[in-house]
Amino acid sequence: MRCAIAINRIDKAFSYLSDCFQGKRGVVMDIRKLSLTELGRDTPEEYRLRPKVKLFFVADHIRSGHNIGALFRIADAFCFSGVHLCGYHFDPSNPEVQKTALGAQHTVPWQHWPNTPACLDWLKSQGVELIGIEQTNRSIALQEMPVDKAKSYALVLGNEVRGISDEVLMLMDSFAVIPQFGTKHSINVSVVAGIAGWEFIRKMNLP
Repeated sequence: MRCAIAINRIDKAFSYLSDCFQGKRGVVMDIRKLSLTELGRDTPEEYRLRPKVKLFFVADHIRSGHNIGALFRIADAFCFSGVHLCGYHFDPSNPEVQKTALGAQHTVPWQHWPNTPACLDWLKSQGVELIGIEQTNRSIALQEMPVDKAKSYALVLGNEVRGISDEVLMLMDSFAVIPQFGTKHSINVSVVAGIAGWEFIRKMNLP
């Protein structure tokens, strides 16, 4: 019975879309992808001069070059102030980084730190608030996390297997968690970075 209802709904949906494409429902379907010229992206030189958002990514022993490259790509997309790589060190010329960063590793300021606490101590000295993106008993749902536009924030992301290390947990100012409703216990770190990064950008009322 449920299968029959589902099939009926799918048939109706396809019928509706067909009518739309044929103009029977008064909908003009002139859809095309924008060209690179129409997107109006900055050149690398222009981007470096653009004011940056007071947001940073901190990678706490993230071991995948693909994930590190994704952090650069996301930071570039949202005009983050920088990326801090702690522990594992991936040079921008690393093929894994290049594959996902697509050149963003050359436009986003970055720094490598031998250990994460040293990085966090420095960020705190600069007035940056540390937000651990982690599942803890103190975590606030990401959508409920208060964000002050006047402040600077570092979104701290942990290792793919262990998450944020125990010694680093104690240094956080607060924690945010992305609500999940499925059977798995985590989301890939690069996906987490994109979700958390956009949520902070959105709350800071920036384009």
